[in-house]
Amino acid sequence: MTAMTTIGEPAELKKYTGPQRAAALLLVLGKTHGAPIWESLAVEEVKELSSAMAQLGRLPAPVVEHLLVMFSSEIAGMASLHGSFETTERLLGNMLSDDKVKEIMDDIRGPSGRTMWDKLSNVSEGVLAAYLKNEYPQTVALILGKLKPDHAARVLSELPREMGVEVIGRMLRMDTVQKGVITEVEQTLKIEFMTNLARTQRRDPHESMAELFNAMDRSTEEAMLLALEEKSPDSAERIRALMFTFEDLTGLLPAAIATIVKQADKKVLTLALKAADEAARKIFFGGMTERAASLLREDISNTGPVRARDCEEAQSQLVLLAKTLADKGEIMLVDPKSDDAVIL
Repeated sequence: MTAMTTIGEPAELKKYTGPQRAAALLLVLGKTHGAPIWESLAVEEVKELSSAMAQLGRLPAPVVEHLLVMFSSEIAGMASLHGSFETTERLLGNMLSDDKVKEIMDDIRGPSGRTMWDKLSNVSEGVLAAYLKNEYPQTVALILGKLKPDHAARVLSELPREMGVEVIGRMLRMDTVQKGVITEVEQTLKIEFMTNLARTQRRDPHESMAELFNAMDRSTEEAMLLALEEKSPDSAERIRALMFTFEDLTGLLPAAIATIVKQADKKVLTLALKAADEAARKIFFGGMTERAASLLREDISNTGPVRARDCEEAQSQLVLLAKTLADKGEIMLVDPKSDDAVIL
């Protein structure tokens, strides 16, 4: 057991790469102790470690002992674990090459998804269209053909009209695409688009703050915005412009209103409309059947005195529901501050 306490690194260990060391450790841990680690790995990582394991050959005892000592000492010395991009990058750096670590970290920092096409489906149509405007129509047709129809349609609507028509024509005439071509397009997207997106995509803090203000009750919201206007009028104006309120819902298309009404909790809808004016109520009633609208009118009339705060909270819940539906692509939220912009 004296070898287990040896601090120095055995000379034999130097000839093993990072992936080989990781593979050796997993080989020693076996099925029982190594299964949780294998299950947490991506398919590509499993393949890489499996390949390294298959080429290990006979492992010298000092190498095995040293790997176990390093593993157990690092785990024992941890009071707690903290997972983050930084800790993950440091850990991978001990096992993989710098290029591989960079590739993995750029990948996980980008939009989520197991395949490139899953990831593209999580990129907003405006951002994706801005990139595709500079590509050949044939390439754009191939990419859109791999996306979900609803997402591809939204991207098409963001492209210049002439280019969009050209892309549609190419999609109609497109034959079976060779696997090598698809692989090349995927690699180009990964290098030129996803990596840059992961590095440059930063959310405007005003957007997060607008969501926070949307969740406040009206009196607190207004008091905070007025106070902010005194110190930073530009920020306050930006936040107000980004906020989406209950009143803004009345500007939605009838189909969107109908979807919201269908998904909303009836008690929430009753409270929200009790504080609304008649014009707003008519818009929501228009998204229901006559019978459903009549019943809702009765519920509103039969509801006794209600605190204004409860009604405002119900209206906020409808706004959050609308945003959730928009994120899922089920409705579009028309921004009343722009004639043709949409909030997705």
